[in-house]
Amino acid sequence: MNILITGGTGLIGSALTQLWQTEHSIWILSRAERHTDSGNVKYINALQQVNFNELDAIINLAGEPIANKRWSTRQKSRICQSRWQLTEELSQLIRLSDSPPKLLISGSAIGYYGRQDSQEITEDYQAFFPEFSHDICARWENLAMQASSANTRVCLLRTGIVLAENAGALKKMLPPFKLGLGGVIGSGEQYMSWIHLEDMVALIDFVLKHESLQGPVNAVAPKAVTNKTFTQELAKRVNRPALLPMPGFMARLLFGEMSDILLYGQRVVPKKLQDAGFHFRYPQLGPALASLSL
Repeated sequence: MNILITGGTGLIGSALTQLWQTEHSIWILSRAERHTDSGNVKYINALQQVNFNELDAIINLAGEPIANKRWSTRQKSRICQSRWQLTEELSQLIRLSDSPPKLLISGSAIGYYGRQDSQEITEDYQAFFPEFSHDICARWENLAMQASSANTRVCLLRTGIVLAENAGALKKMLPPFKLGLGGVIGSGEQYMSWIHLEDMVALIDFVLKHESLQGPVNAVAPKAVTNKTFTQELAKRVNRPALLPMPGFMARLLFGEMSDILLYGQRVVPKKLQDAGFHFRYPQLGPALASLSL
């Protein structure tokens, strides 16, 4: 297949490219860095450099990291526009194509559901909480769905916390835990929906091959855990105590509005993937952490 990946130099995109580079011809949109083409992998810095009529699929993963900085007005705009503008451009180019790509897999996040209690949430869940994380994802998804047609299938990956070595969320969590300074955040009862990087890449490949999947797809492991359980498992993995909790007021003082993603959570279930027969290599948190070199 001929596949375009935006955000192809990020955590998920890089792993996906590694999986596909011998099987498919890949174009990677990279506007910030210079890269050298290698084998079936070619780098472009503008969408106009690839012919959409020759593409079979587009994987849209680009976007400013949501938890890198405090949510100032300027940073909120960067988070939103880095997702919305590119996704809108992709949808327009797909619609204008004479022979459009058969598939658009576009990123989203479980933040779409907003803060929730302990009930399990499938893709059909509609009682979302209206806050910034929902606003980002709702417009992001709506822009991607503009590409949907009889010729183009659109899947929206509502992704949880991606667990990987020396990258992503764990890279930020590990330093205090390794010093024995980790601890529960807030009440510790908020749910954390997570997924191992290997499963994340495998499910994208699964979606590529299974034409029955479309619309929202919860990209999370089957067993979400509370923050308290996550804290215990991570401390156990690095063989350190986790005795320094972070009260809610301290999280708000340190992170401002961004603390919402730490203090509230969602118990998300990957129902569509399970119904379609996808097999998770790491359905449980303990084995997932054990598989990583931390």
